[in-house]
Amino acid sequence: MSQADTSHPVVESFFHADTGSWTHVVHDGETAAVVDPVLDYDAAAARTSTASADAVLAFLRDRRLRVAWILETHAHADHLSAAGHLHDALHAPAAIGRGIVAVQAYFKELFGLDDSFAADGSQFDRLLDDGDTLAVGSLEVRAIATPGHTRDGLSYLVGDAAFIGDTLFAPDVGTARCDFPGGDAAELHGSIRRILSLPKSARLFLCHDYPPKGRDAPMPETSVVAEAQGNGWIAGVDEPTFVDRRRTRDATLPVPRLLLTALQVNIRGGRLPPPESDGSSYLRIPLNRFGRV
Repeated sequence: MSQADTSHPVVESFFHADTGSWTHVVHDGETAAVVDPVLDYDAAAARTSTASADAVLAFLRDRRLRVAWILETHAHADHLSAAGHLHDALHAPAAIGRGIVAVQAYFKELFGLDDSFAADGSQFDRLLDDGDTLAVGSLEVRAIATPGHTRDGLSYLVGDAAFIGDTLFAPDVGTARCDFPGGDAAELHGSIRRILSLPKSARLFLCHDYPPKGRDAPMPETSVVAEAQGNGWIAGVDEPTFVDRRRTRDATLPVPRLLLTALQVNIRGGRLPPPESDGSSYLRIPLNRFGRV
């Protein structure tokens, strides 16, 4: 693959309609990274499925792509991660931002987990700091710290493709919320400005899309220019105004429907809690500990 190609890697995107989530595969024709894989979850039946992740696996096998890394942009609160399933199927390592340790510590206490759960990031193969790089075949992945939505927020820059997690949504949707544990609206504003400082040619790949009325199709991708000029949350908005608007809006938002389920899986690197003596895994639901009265 030529150097010119590495500056514009191929990206294939998979939409998970139930959670409005995007999984992306970025590759050079031979080697790939998978960003933010999703595990299916039927909340009413408390049943998981790997159908969506298996569709990604089928694509990888059809294209004969070797997966070098499974990358998480953060510990998601709105979908369960399939990183563990892909890790087992592909024998590929998983990476996340080092801030996951603080996220794990908070939710270990919230869920009342004992010392069998280590809040040290060891559930992942690599903890990344700002500026760290990973090799994906001929491609270089650079980690960009983008906290604010969560403490562990990372974006990944691969050539002209940036995978920005929940930091920004499509221009007609807005930005991430900042009322989760460790969230901070001022930090998010700084992270957004950092993303918008990327070259104007950069492609910004979203972790979620929630099409508003009048737009039928979900968008996997936006651009620096589209966000800077068309996102009403940030276009011409200074930090104090953004922070005030974000805090006011967040105070009205409900707890995500899968938060208490998703975090128990996602802080474990996309794995279910260990099976108990009957062979089943169980989730813990702390009553009256989260959300607003």
